[in-house]
Amino acid sequence: MMRLTILLACLLASARAFTNPQHSAVRNTQTPTAFKRNQIVISSSNENEAALGETTSNGYTVKQRLREEVESPFRKVRLAFFAFSSASAFVAFYFSALVAVKANIGGYADIPPLDEALVQVAINTGGAVGFGVLALREIKVGQGNLERIAKGGLLARLVVDPAVEEASKRTLKDYRRTSRVVIAAGGAEYIRSLSMSLCSDQLADENILPAALAGVDVMVVPVLLDENYNVVETKSAWRSATPSEDDRNFDSARADEVICFPNVLSMWQEYIDSDIKTAKGQGFDVLSKGITITVKKNGRILRRATGLPPFGDMVGMMEVADGSKFGMPGDSERYGGP
Repeated sequence: MMRLTILLACLLASARAFTNPQHSAVRNTQTPTAFKRNQIVISSSNENEAALGETTSNGYTVKQRLREEVESPFRKVRLAFFAFSSASAFVAFYFSALVAVKANIGGYADIPPLDEALVQVAINTGGAVGFGVLALREIKVGQGNLERIAKGGLLARLVVDPAVEEASKRTLKDYRRTSRVVIAAGGAEYIRSLSMSLCSDQLADENILPAALAGVDVMVVPVLLDENYNVVETKSAWRSATPSEDDRNFDSARADEVICFPNVLSMWQEYIDSDIKTAKGQGFDVLSKGITITVKKNGRILRRATGLPPFGDMVGMMEVADGSKFGMPGDSERYGGP
């Protein structure tokens, strides 16, 4: 009996010795297969994003072309129809022209009179030219849509430096759904006038424009252009603006709440070049008169104009013009309504 007891004790000690120690910490219960599957999903997502960002032969990314197709889903259908109709009419024109030549020469059987043959030639010519023009129009419309989408993507990536101290750099995309952005570009005197209109008292009472603009979610980005229409550093020019006799109580930091300065100037140059060329082509003096681009909360352009921004009108009509009270999801709590 004693020997049996000693044997059982030895067996129990051996069994306990081969038992894995129990830890109180929580362990990762994910199986190797599940972990590998999650890695594949993350890798696939990154690969898809990289594929959408690839540039095609015409200079636009795959993502931009897909967005253009989503916005105009039947454009390619119309293009194919017009192109096929134009080609068919051209083939018909070829044979009707041969018939007209034979009718003019004479001596051929089963040939209609010359006047009827010329009518068929005119109809087929009109069809080939008309459908060809419509096909070219669809191509130009698609190209215009791609340019607009590409420029809108560049607008969202523009980097700004908020005037408020210790604020981090942001992109204009960060202001979507929260602020309207007014880009005001011009020469040194234009930037000085813009600074005075926001940072000094030009009327008998106190200037409350900065607070009023903040109340309607307007953010202003002054962009300084040199004599060659190149975007240059703006912050120092804004801070060192010299007030005139009519500009009382000037303080360059007075409107910091609603001011951002452009950063990564090469991107700003690329974006604003086309607007400068358009304004110059229409006979406007961009440096002295300046240009303004007003961006709505949804990232689309509300208006392009010349001169100083009409801040007084913006305060009174921006909510209606931008559509925040009508059709902007999620704004019911702020603006009222269903």
